[in-house]
Amino acid sequence: MGSPSDFGLRVERAFADAGARANIRRAMDGLQAKRLEAFPDADALERLRDEGAAIKARALARLPELLEQFEANCLRKGIRVHWAETADEANRIVVEICAKRGVRRAIKGKSMVSEETGLNHALEGEGIEALESDLGEFIIQLAGEGPSHIIAPAIHKDRHQVAALFREHFPDLTPRDDIEGLCATARELLRRRFRDADLGISGVNFLVAETGTLVLVENEGNGRLSTTVPDVHVAITGIEKVVERLADIPPLLALLTRSATGQPITTYVNLINGPRAPGELDGPREVHLVLLDNGRSRIYGDTELRSTLRCIRCGACMNHCPVYVRLGGHAYGTVYPGPIGTVLEPQKSGLDRLGELTEASTLCGACGEVCPVRIPLPALINRLRFDAVRRDPVSTPGRGTRRKRAEALVWRIWAAVHSHPPLYRAYTRLACALRAFAPRRIPGWSDHRTAPRPAERPLHDLVRKAGFDHE
Repeated sequence: MGSPSDFGLRVERAFADAGARANIRRAMDGLQAKRLEAFPDADALERLRDEGAAIKARALARLPELLEQFEANCLRKGIRVHWAETADEANRIVVEICAKRGVRRAIKGKSMVSEETGLNHALEGEGIEALESDLGEFIIQLAGEGPSHIIAPAIHKDRHQVAALFREHFPDLTPRDDIEGLCATARELLRRRFRDADLGISGVNFLVAETGTLVLVENEGNGRLSTTVPDVHVAITGIEKVVERLADIPPLLALLTRSATGQPITTYVNLINGPRAPGELDGPREVHLVLLDNGRSRIYGDTELRSTLRCIRCGACMNHCPVYVRLGGHAYGTVYPGPIGTVLEPQKSGLDRLGELTEASTLCGACGEVCPVRIPLPALINRLRFDAVRRDPVSTPGRGTRRKRAEALVWRIWAAVHSHPPLYRAYTRLACALRAFAPRRIPGWSDHRTAPRPAERPLHDLVRKAGFDHE
């Protein structure tokens, strides 16, 4: 997890890495174009976004009730449900499951929540090998890095860098530098690991309260292998993933896949309804689900910030964000980067720790325009900026910690001047008269811009000289 003190340093490093920036730029341009092609009918897209937003909003309005219904249906089908208030508690639950069954090797499908909890490190600390099977996650695991993007974790690396990683870690292999050859090498390395694993771990895209179903979508087949080949399957996800009905899933899938990768549907859509039943030939003998809170209930308690929990983790906001596109995900220093990370991470960890992320935004509105479930991301970023400097009680942790007395005084003076016309006119005349003494450098602003200078004459004087009476 990052901190305010090193955020600027990470930004500088990101700007200095020309190769990663070029890789990210190419990838984002491609994802933007694919999304545009996937939604050729603008009116149909807006109707689908309305439907997706309504489904998620309706589910959040009934979240406690739906979670109870979902748990009851899971238990009826043989899925064991575990509740975790914190990341550490979630990790302990998984470690205990492994310990009771003597697990030494776990194979993992893609899961951002397991990144959030640091599950791999927790398992490794207990002597349990946790191997990522998603190709992007496998690559960054070899590199010792975190994901740079929530749907394409290794998007900052090119094929030559990946080939070099494979040669470093598997000197007996001779991987080609072409993408097809690299995928074949990874498949050869991972295929036997599925068979040898004692336990499979996955994330979850949606939870269906009506049926007690875990919905998992993916493109590589590794998720399906992780959830069916090992005898024990552990799924881990956030409590906000629940929806009311199975009929809610098709609209959300249409939004998720098209917004994420421009596909009409992912290669694999898995509906998990329980462990292997008597007479079935495959599937896990046990299915466990870990439902993580980790600050989500606190977010849920604020009626404005609650919309953060609508997120379906498509990554569209990142793909279109001018800040993310130039920095990449690692500059944020958090599990969730980009606009959604700018909103989610300070709410989870506190504005005192991560409030600086809210300034990594131009408030251009692109993220809000493309969000498939209409999360008002620019408004939420603005709200968190306000919370960071306000003194009255609000729900966001770390509120008011970025308030500076001198800055607050300047804004009070600014408000007083601009709300009293005589004061404003006197100020503008004085500023114009003293323009020669205007500072040539303003910290922060003039690092990348020319410092502003007052005009030679106030606008009111110019209007009056032109013969227009503005009074």
